[in-house]
Amino acid sequence: FNRHYAEHSGYWEGTSFLQEMGGGADDGGGPSAPIRFYDSNTGKLLFEAPKGRTWEEFVRESKSHGWPSFRDQEVEWDNVRVLPNGETVSVDGTHLGHNLPDRKGSRYCINLVSIAGRPVEGSGGETGGAEL
Repeated sequence: FNRHYAEHSGYWEGTSFLQEMGGGADDGGGPSAPIRFYDSNTGKLLFEAPKGRTWEEFVRESKSHGWPSFRDQEVEWDNVRVLPNGETVSVDGTHLGHNLPDRKGSRYCINLVSIAGRPVEGSGGETGGAEL
């Protein structure tokens, strides 16, 4: 299985993600509540963003780095692990991306395909917030 390079830089911008979420950083659009991102294999909640920043800041940073980029407060730590080499994985082993820290702290650059799952029924993740 592939644990490296699941998506090339900028791939996510060629998907319908921004359009489905209501817009990009330059048009003032975006969701009215944080978006929940689920493991594409298990349906477990992995990230919820934006938290502690605006939608525009989330999109701008993600575009700048090439992948959807999450900060510590946006990580669901019960379901996500960071390995010593920086690889970021779900607790069930799904390769998510990498932690590429910058001057603001940890920055998790995550492959959109890895977090495009749907919530597991009965997990409590079906209410509140928008979903990818």
